[in-house]
Amino acid sequence: MKGVRYRANLLPLYCTTESWVRPLARALLALLGLILWAAATALVFGGAFVILTYRNYKSFFGDWFLLVPGWLAIVSAFLLLPTGAFALRIPTRNSRYLQGTFMYLLVVLLCLEASSAVLAHIYPDRMSSELNSTMGHLFHQYNGTLPHHPGSRAVDIIQRQLQCCGVHNYTDWVKSASSHVHDRNICAPESCCKETYSDCTGDLSQSEQLFQEGCLSKLNHRLQFVMGYLFWCCVVVACLAVSAVISNGILMRQRPFQDFRILDSATFS
Repeated sequence: MKGVRYRANLLPLYCTTESWVRPLARALLALLGLILWAAATALVFGGAFVILTYRNYKSFFGDWFLLVPGWLAIVSAFLLLPTGAFALRIPTRNSRYLQGTFMYLLVVLLCLEASSAVLAHIYPDRMSSELNSTMGHLFHQYNGTLPHHPGSRAVDIIQRQLQCCGVHNYTDWVKSASSHVHDRNICAPESCCKETYSDCTGDLSQSEQLFQEGCLSKLNHRLQFVMGYLFWCCVVVACLAVSAVISNGILMRQRPFQDFRILDSATFS
């Protein structure tokens, strides 16, 4: 009798809690649906930045491993569109089929986000030494008389786009065996010249006309920024997905599955 009386005393408290938890879960789920759509846009930009970074400077990357987190982010972004739609529809429909499909999509999203975040976190450190050797080789093989050579063109492109000169700085062209001579002066490629100097020929004695920073640090900085942006996007989306799982789980407790009501003891009485 004491146990029955104790449960009877807890019943009003349970009902009061349920009265505000479920409406809060519905409102939160609808809000998360809109946020998931916004997160999809952020992920598309992050994945596109990674893919464009690879395509612009693929001569300096040893393999296509950089593309993996980028494409995973884009796949996750497209998956977020129906997931957000389900999150907006479930609070009004309260359908078991929608809730189950929504939960499945969230699990897939969590797996994709975890994979993409791990790859985005470990890739910059993995590429640091590889970039140093690959970039050093291409800069050493640079030939100004063959501007259309793939290696020489890649060096000119990275120096113009990142506004850098040499691997570590412009003095690398003094040490390089491929440095060319112009009017008896050792010169850097004209892609090292600042745009404000129209008469720049790459003369190392006029260093104020050249970009001062090296391309290795600039490319590493861009890679760190792109991968850091993608990593935090994945972390935020994963947190949103966990919140959606909790909110959807609260709503799924509202009533038992219709398919299993045949097993209720009242059916056989």
